[in-house]
Amino acid sequence: MTEPHINRIATRVPPHDVHETFVRFARTLIPEPRTRALFDRMAAKSQIRHRYAIFPPALDPEGEAVDATRIYLRGRFPSTATRMQLFEKHAPALAAEAVAKLELGSEAKRITHLIVTTCTGMYAPGLDLDLVARCGLSPSVERTMIGFMGCYAALNALKLSRHIVRSTPGARVLVVNLELCSLHLQQLQQLEPLLSFLVFADGCAASLVSADPVGLSMDRFHAALLPDTGDLITWKVRDSGFEMFLSGGVPAAIAKGLDGVATSILDGAKSGSIERWAVHPGGRSVLDAVEQGLGLEAWALEASRSVLDEFGNMSSATVMFVLASVMNLARRGDRGCAMSFGPGLTAETMLFRKA
Repeated sequence: MTEPHINRIATRVPPHDVHETFVRFARTLIPEPRTRALFDRMAAKSQIRHRYAIFPPALDPEGEAVDATRIYLRGRFPSTATRMQLFEKHAPALAAEAVAKLELGSEAKRITHLIVTTCTGMYAPGLDLDLVARCGLSPSVERTMIGFMGCYAALNALKLSRHIVRSTPGARVLVVNLELCSLHLQQLQQLEPLLSFLVFADGCAASLVSADPVGLSMDRFHAALLPDTGDLITWKVRDSGFEMFLSGGVPAAIAKGLDGVATSILDGAKSGSIERWAVHPGGRSVLDAVEQGLGLEAWALEASRSVLDEFGNMSSATVMFVLASVMNLARRGDRGCAMSFGPGLTAETMLFRKA
């Protein structure tokens, strides 16, 4: 049986660090001093220092505009149509920059399949066709768009790429995970959604999957749908952008749910036998919950916590940032487990091994 491998992973973020700007802006939205103090404590404990966005931050986010381009003006945040126009303008360039870092060169013409994941924008002709033109791919490349699956979409894309390579051993699959979460900032006063916006950022990952025995072998995928959790994470299209709801109950649900499905996720292995962990850093409390639910040592999630610290949560792209780090650190034969969470509440998981 052909063994599909993630041969290379490249990552890219926009140039504008917006984390401190958002914190200063968000606290001005909260009218009640006690709630504002709670927000300040949560921001300080977020374990995030940097988050990047396509918009340069305003010099004074406590003034009229949040960003220097004056897209987000107090009381006049953009419509969904405007946000989608901005996605169409900015997404192709960031995605093409990530693909360029793969250094495909003449190999670009050998790409047989292109898979794109995103849950933060849509247009047609879409990002897939823009990448064909910008990256020198064959016009006949087979294209698949995976949309609106949230943070776990990258693992579904890898799962699909594995099926492709196993059925067509000569296939070379380019996977692109692109999210512009900053497009969906909302002007709200409630603490829970503001804490959700505290973690999200823009970013893109590109990876090459083939039968070449280089990188990380994709050994097994498993999806776990945690019962009675469907309302904890939602993502809805509304008139003023896409509205995220991320319940404060998510970490507890993850900790409890993983305790019951760990054996299935690890295919009967013990968590202590896994040398490398690539867990999607949905937030500090999410990583704490995974650590608790699987009984992991503190070192196990260092790669995930480092990505959270440096980039925040870039939805589907984030787990690929973690996998890129793990790929560089792992030694030949190391076993690993990748894991992402999203609407459902669903845990998508992958067992892998360093080639």
